[in-house]
Amino acid sequence: MLDKIKERIAEAKSFTTNSLDEVEAFRIKYLGKKGLFNEFFAEFKNIPNEQKKEFGQTINKLKAVVQERIDALKTDLETVEEKGVYGDLTRPGDIVSLGSRHPISIVKNQIIDIFARIGFNVSEGPEIEDDWHNFTALNLPEYHPARDMQDTFFIQTDPDILLRTHTSSVQVRYMEANKPPIRTISPGRVFRNEAISARSHCFFHQVEGLYIDKDVSFADLKQTLQHFTTEMFGKSKIRLRPSYFPFTEPSAEVDVYWGLETETDYRMTKGTGWLEIMGCGMVDPNVLTNCGIDPKEYSGFAFGMGIDRIALLLHQISDIRLLSENDLRFLEQFKSAL
Repeated sequence: MLDKIKERIAEAKSFTTNSLDEVEAFRIKYLGKKGLFNEFFAEFKNIPNEQKKEFGQTINKLKAVVQERIDALKTDLETVEEKGVYGDLTRPGDIVSLGSRHPISIVKNQIIDIFARIGFNVSEGPEIEDDWHNFTALNLPEYHPARDMQDTFFIQTDPDILLRTHTSSVQVRYMEANKPPIRTISPGRVFRNEAISARSHCFFHQVEGLYIDKDVSFADLKQTLQHFTTEMFGKSKIRLRPSYFPFTEPSAEVDVYWGLETETDYRMTKGTGWLEIMGCGMVDPNVLTNCGIDPKEYSGFAFGMGIDRIALLLHQISDIRLLSENDLRFLEQFKSAL
């Protein structure tokens, strides 16, 4: 009997096949309910006592050899099948194409990072606003002529609800919810009923900043903007021209000296070397009062700039419509950007 078992062990070691079905038949032949292993094991009671130890070790070896052979053949055959379906799984994978940030996101993140380093946090608000936060609280009461400066999208079912025309509405909400000192910037999308062209769109993106504290002066505003233009553009020369905004007094337009080194510089600055980048001013006392802040105790400044405009400038983009068309040929050019 021992010789028969040893013959089966040798047979099992030499067994090979290219079919999983034949592997399963091999398993049943040896390890099934009516297989050879159980058949040999049933003879255990008939074996003399002095041979039982050797007999038991031999049939256990048979079982182990059969199981090892089954596992090895299954692994090899399943790997071959996978390679046929998926290719060689041991080969290096294909390089996954990286996405790219949108130029608006790139510029917005740069602006946020610059102001974050000097203590400004980020505040956000709804794009669908009410009249109070978008106009009235900002010193633009009903029928104020300055409302005509902005062509507004109103919600037809409720004339008091509109798509915000600037992110100054976020500043109003922030002042209502927080006590000075306040130092915040408000990036976001805004909407105006304007004709779409290469230089303008019905929606665009802004970043507006606000600083409220005791004894804040126009000099603080100028130094803040000086720091921003140096960090953002590498240009340190700026000028402030008198202007008008209903929610600031005095108000100014900010120009940065871009230079006249190239033909592009001449085209962008119309031959002057100066480029307008934002508006700013000291927060009007009426705005502070509307937001629950005492203008006799606190003062502050505000500024606002178009992210789209700066993106066009920094990346030499000729048409603002490219920023919203989702053309992959355009967007893939920014893969190396931040």
